[in-house]
Amino acid sequence: MISNLPQEQTARGNGNNQEVRALFDKFFLHQITFPSNQIDAVLGFFLKRGFDDEAARSTGIVLLNQARLDNVNVFELIDTLKGLTDVQLAKVVTEVLNSYREQTSTLGYKVMSLAETYESRNILV
Repeated sequence: MISNLPQEQTARGNGNNQEVRALFDKFFLHQITFPSNQIDAVLGFFLKRGFDDEAARSTGIVLLNQARLDNVNVFELIDTLKGLTDVQLAKVVTEVLNSYREQTSTLGYKVMSLAETYESRNILV
């Protein structure tokens, strides 16, 4: 298709590992940058595990930022997460995302109680 508009240039197609993508953190307050190969690896991991496009992007940015703060190699982090089941991965992602959220707005999950107590007969689930 012929057009006078400039063609889009994507980092995925050029194979340049030194390219850096600019991202925004904390509602556009400051800009953070990561190498494109790290971003592609993290996004690919979460997309392959069934995350939605936006969920993979936002979760990936949080994990990349946390890996940088903890001075952890992102590829080692992904390798560690590959061994988790979907439930375990959901719990890990929930904990990491909660560390970046306000304390008045946290994500949670239900933990089933294994012990049957006398008092629990009055609680409706």
